[in-house]
Amino acid sequence: MSATLDAELFSSYFGGATVINIPGFTYPVRTHFLEDILDMTGYRLTPYNQIDDYGQEKMWKMSKQAPRKRKSQIASAVEDTLKAANFNEYSSQTRESLSCWNPDCIGFNLIEYLLCYICEKERPGAVLVFMTGWDDINSLNDKLQANRILGDPTRVLLLTCHGSMASSEQRLIFDEPESGVRKIVLATNIAETSITINDVVFVIDCGKAKETSYDALNNTSCLLPSWISTVSAQQRRGRAGRVQPGECYRLYPRCVYDAFAEYQLPEILRTPLQSLCLQIKSLRLGTIAGFLSRALQSPELLAVQNAIEYLKIIGALDQNEELTVLGQYLAMLPMEPKLGKMLILGAIFNCLEPVLTIVAGLSVRDPFLAPMDKKDLAEAAKSQFSHDYSDHLALVRAFEGWKDAERGLAGYEYCWKNFLSAPSMKVIDSLRKEFLSLLKDTGLVDCDTSICNAWGRDERLIRAVICYGLYPGISSIVQNGKSSSLKTMEDGQVFLYSNSVNARESEIPYPWLVFNEKMKVNSVFLKDSTAVSDSVLLLFGGSISQGEILLNPRLNIHTHEDLLAAVRLLVAEDQCEGRFLFGHQVFKPSKPSVVGAQPAFISRTESGPGGDNSKSQLQTLLTRAGYAAPSYRTKQLKNGQFRSTVEFNGMEIMGQPCNNKKNAEKDAAAEALQWIMGGIKTSEECINHMSILLKRSKKDHS
Repeated sequence: MSATLDAELFSSYFGGATVINIPGFTYPVRTHFLEDILDMTGYRLTPYNQIDDYGQEKMWKMSKQAPRKRKSQIASAVEDTLKAANFNEYSSQTRESLSCWNPDCIGFNLIEYLLCYICEKERPGAVLVFMTGWDDINSLNDKLQANRILGDPTRVLLLTCHGSMASSEQRLIFDEPESGVRKIVLATNIAETSITINDVVFVIDCGKAKETSYDALNNTSCLLPSWISTVSAQQRRGRAGRVQPGECYRLYPRCVYDAFAEYQLPEILRTPLQSLCLQIKSLRLGTIAGFLSRALQSPELLAVQNAIEYLKIIGALDQNEELTVLGQYLAMLPMEPKLGKMLILGAIFNCLEPVLTIVAGLSVRDPFLAPMDKKDLAEAAKSQFSHDYSDHLALVRAFEGWKDAERGLAGYEYCWKNFLSAPSMKVIDSLRKEFLSLLKDTGLVDCDTSICNAWGRDERLIRAVICYGLYPGISSIVQNGKSSSLKTMEDGQVFLYSNSVNARESEIPYPWLVFNEKMKVNSVFLKDSTAVSDSVLLLFGGSISQGEILLNPRLNIHTHEDLLAAVRLLVAEDQCEGRFLFGHQVFKPSKPSVVGAQPAFISRTESGPGGDNSKSQLQTLLTRAGYAAPSYRTKQLKNGQFRSTVEFNGMEIMGQPCNNKKNAEKDAAAEALQWIMGGIKTSEECINHMSILLKRSKKDHS
């Protein structure tokens, strides 16, 4: 039962089931397409007045709208339609404007002009403007505030509505303004259905929405503007006809509307499928691919394979696609598998309280608010909760502060001062209790929860549990002088969302960053991140084996305290040197051996055993072990020296600056040898011994 449901599709799937259509009542709404708006107002489009101004901080958005060789998905979708369109019944000025129309632009200038036209020439009534996202709303709001008419509070009440805003702010859109003041609401498709603003008479529809899609080939979720469906366009139009006759201004031609898809793609075709696949196995519905092939609209096979591979990586499925013990527990928990993993390990390592907060916080809307007129203050407020490069630990501290304030009946005041959403905090508190109850039901936690929180203040351990849950969401941190850049294996360079505490750090003194989600907008952005060390990634970056604790959750964990304490110590003592990461160079004087001094290491670029120099030694070592020969990438520095990076088996190791290219390559090879062989003296015997070890290692992991 839905106004946007493809009823015929469902009817045919269920063998021709009866469809009952109950029409709703709406008042008549006149529709004006772009060609009508241009004819009616006399506004002229040019290649220059359609570039949307996002301010100095977002120049990349303006450059994206400039003409370019490769057409965007938005433009490509309507290219043929526009070529075939006939606008002969319109004036030559309108036809000339339409020939300049840029489908990629929202049209800030046209919206501003149209709003002024409505304010000066149309009857009283509120205006609802549909935009694609927060950036558009924020930037257009700034533009309208500077307008002589639209920025005058005695004539116009300008409001915004977006999913990330506090509920109290969203409710303002329903208030009626004073007499003689026209209300203008800038909103996303949150206002498309189920919301009725009684005094709306005019709707301005940009025809686009930011929609989540899933790129199975790159295994990445995307949040990109796309054309809405005809059903969505009708819903937007209907917002003006709920309680009185209205007007709808569509900022796209009629021919483009006629080319829209009738319905939006279903969620199963545009989201990752890990949780769904886990449920299919837990319900014993046969093979995952076989079951999903019988869906109403089945997802592509690659998306299914990606989900299965992910569940194998995290240890929820075995190689035969059957549930492991971990997978059985994850299927009992009503959350994403990675968050369930985090909870389970939080219980095992006795740091459950903060992990409950993190998992609950990642399951709801971000509690950190960022009002457009107080963005700097909001960022400063969030920063006070973080001093250790972690969005997740910042959330824990913010929540603990709120709980303390709640006990003193000052929770709302605390949220107001710290730009936090009080409703979100209450939902987090409620979810924590629900999750704890579920863990008790599954036997993973005893009724006595004090044991589960014995190490709840060990932030290094909590950081490790976060890593375990979020893996394989991992990015390397590459130091570039005084700044850092981020890279993932799948995407190359990536960026952080601006609301992350790590986005404001010029340098992050850790080699790795785990993240909850990555989203492709214009580039790939990481959301909710925590910096981690080498030892954390080595110990917790993967799946845990089917051990005693999972097989028997009620097992007395005190019998394993020595092992758990050793893990805590190892995590605590890691100096974050990043020895496994390209770009992190650590050089320390070696300590003299108590048995006897080691022979001095041979010159990094002179001849030695295993070949005539370090390059030959490295190649000998790798080829004997069955690996491909190393390759070198050399760069000339500003001071005229050369620096080389050697690549082998998916690793990159950088050498020291040298006077020429040849020596730079030798130095990089020597650095790689030193790393592989642990700093021992190079010799033919060592080369042979290490090649055998590497060969065994390769065999073990193949």
